[in-house]
Amino acid sequence: MRFTSLIPLFFLSLIAGCAARPIYPLPSKNAEGKKQPLQTSRPYNIAHRGSNGEIPEETAAAYMRAIEEGADFIETDILSSKDGVLICFHDVTLDDTTDVAEHKEFANRKRTYEVQGVNTTGFFSVDFTLKELKKLRVKQRYSFRDQQYNGKFSIITFEEFISIALDASRVVGIYPEIKNPVLINQHVKWPGGKKFEDKFMETLNKYGYRGSYMSEDWLKQPIFIQSFAPTSLVYISNMTDSPKIFLIDDITIPTQDTNQSYWEITSDAYLDYINDYVIGIGPWKDTVVPVINNYLQTPTDLVARAHARDLQVHTYTYRNENLFLHFNFHQDEYEEYDYWINKIGVDGLFTDFTGSLHHFQESNENSKATKLLHKISVLVSSYGKV
Repeated sequence: MRFTSLIPLFFLSLIAGCAARPIYPLPSKNAEGKKQPLQTSRPYNIAHRGSNGEIPEETAAAYMRAIEEGADFIETDILSSKDGVLICFHDVTLDDTTDVAEHKEFANRKRTYEVQGVNTTGFFSVDFTLKELKKLRVKQRYSFRDQQYNGKFSIITFEEFISIALDASRVVGIYPEIKNPVLINQHVKWPGGKKFEDKFMETLNKYGYRGSYMSEDWLKQPIFIQSFAPTSLVYISNMTDSPKIFLIDDITIPTQDTNQSYWEITSDAYLDYINDYVIGIGPWKDTVVPVINNYLQTPTDLVARAHARDLQVHTYTYRNENLFLHFNFHQDEYEEYDYWINKIGVDGLFTDFTGSLHHFQESNENSKATKLLHKISVLVSSYGKV
């Protein structure tokens, strides 16, 4: 990995000390004055669950680290607690990335629910109140990543996540996902018959997220709303003009709410339909460029067909470890970034390693600037000889 850096000890102490309470006052009032604007001239650096290649995913520390490393957007998955509080967490079960199994008081909470057509057993967030979830500590998902931060951080709420973005010293966008809405709406009930999507939008409205892509409002508080559930994106389209991204899974996995196949939702007819509701698509990169025996094959035309409809393409997920790098890239994440940005032409990249993508893009731009200056120098020199 090219980018290695340690979080200052005082930073870790600060976060650890705040683990059981909100990280920031809500609503955020800390960041005022004119900020450096969001860069919009190159593909977006999207911090996938924060800088989770270094720090356990979806934690305050992971998001703050991603901002420090240059992320354009911090990405999060939104689920709900039993008492209807929206939280930042990826899996519907708590088993893989928290210490829930070590809490004897929760031993009787294990359940089996149907999730996207599959019976899944574990400790589900929808069976825990926010107060109970705050007792848990998050751990690194992958054993081959740094384990030193396990147990230091708690689950955070959607509002705490938003405050982290708003309190940044520059404009940082948010990229929340409406996660597993079918399951959430089955198990969590809000007053007045409100749905998960309604609570999601209430939170965004509370903090002033509004405006179409590149509008003045959007540039002040950038946001992309994402989901694998097309019905959720269509539902909220009547509530907001904020840009939305339709996520596309592996070719073997149907949509969770409409049970449509990958081939249906990437057809020309469906792209024409969904174009009325979203500004882009977010496909898994191995469906854009198929892979056999860890070697890239001929790219599909999905990016070209999306771009022909003015749809952006934000691909996922980029990870620096050799385990995830295809052989074509010779164990060099910079080669992978170069391929996807300069050959495939994607508009955004979800990465676990925000710092390495930022460094690649910065060095790439510096290289272009140096070449331009050289050309200017040659021209000026030639003119002087006339």
